[in-house]
Amino acid sequence: MTQTARAAQPSFVVLPLEVVDKPTVFSFLIDHYAHIGEAVWRQRILDGKVHWQDGSLIGLDTAYRPTARAYYYREVPVEAQVPFESPILFQDDNLILAYKPHFLPVTPSGDYVNECLVHRLRLSTGIDTIAPAHRLDRETAGVILMTTRPETRHIYHQLFIDDAIRKDYQAIAKLTPKLLAQLTNGELTLPLHWTVKNRMQRSEPTFTMKIVEGEANTHSEISLVAFKGVFGLFELSPITGKTHQLRVHMQSLGMPLLNDRFYPTLLPKGPDDFARPLQLMAQRLRFVDPISGRTHDIQCDGLTL
Repeated sequence: MTQTARAAQPSFVVLPLEVVDKPTVFSFLIDHYAHIGEAVWRQRILDGKVHWQDGSLIGLDTAYRPTARAYYYREVPVEAQVPFESPILFQDDNLILAYKPHFLPVTPSGDYVNECLVHRLRLSTGIDTIAPAHRLDRETAGVILMTTRPETRHIYHQLFIDDAIRKDYQAIAKLTPKLLAQLTNGELTLPLHWTVKNRMQRSEPTFTMKIVEGEANTHSEISLVAFKGVFGLFELSPITGKTHQLRVHMQSLGMPLLNDRFYPTLLPKGPDDFARPLQLMAQRLRFVDPISGRTHDIQCDGLTL
C-alpha cells in the first residue's frame, strides 16, 4: 500500500445551493473534484474521512444538502519536510507576526497538507484558530501577519484591502547589460529607482501571471540599492497585491529574480533545491494595530549579496 500523509486539520466545501443534479454528497464530490478521482473519494468515505460539521459521517448514499459544509481530509504521498525554522517575531491576544521560510506554504496546498506555517504555529502555540491575514508565496520568505481569533480576522485583513499596512521586500537579481556597462564605466549612481505600473492577468498555466495591454491594475516601487559582481540588491514596495506581482515586475525590467523557477521560463516541476531559494524576502511589515492601537514595525534578517 502506498504510504500517504493525512492533513491534521480538515478542509471543507460548502455545498452550492444552485446544484440540483447531484442526489448525493458523493456524486457532488466526484464531479466537483474530478481531478482527484471517483475511487479516491469512495475510499475516503468508506474510511470515515468525510463528515458533516457536527462530526457525523457522510456515506456513499448520504443525500445532498444545499448550503451545508462537507468536511474531508486531504491526503498526499508522504510530504517533504522543509528544513528551515519559522520563529514567532511578535504575539499578542489577536495576532502573531511570524517568519515564514522559503519553500514552506502558509496553508495546506499542493503536495503539502501538514508541512505548512499554519500547522506549525498551531502546534507550537496550542491555538487551533490561527489563520493568515494575507498571502505569501511558498517560494517567498519573510514576515507574515497571522490572526488568532476568528472574530477579529476581518479587521486585520481589511488593513491590506485599505492599503493601511506598509510591506517592504528585498530581492536579488542579475543586472541588465546596460546597468553592468554603467557600473563598469563608473556611471551607476545608487539608489536607482523605478515605478512599475501595468496590467497583469492569469497566464497559462493558470498559476502564472503575465502583463497584458490595458489599464494598469498593478503598481510597484523598486530601487536598486547595492551591487556585487553582476548581481544587484533591490528594495521593493508593492502598492497593489497581485499574485507574483514583484516577480513579474522585476522580469519586466529585464532582471528576473535569482532562482525563480517560474519567470521568465517555467521550469519543469521537480523536488525543491533547498540550497537555491528564490531570492525574494518580505523583510518588513509596518502598521498600526486597529484593535490595540500599537504601532508595529517588524523586520527579519534581509538578503545579502
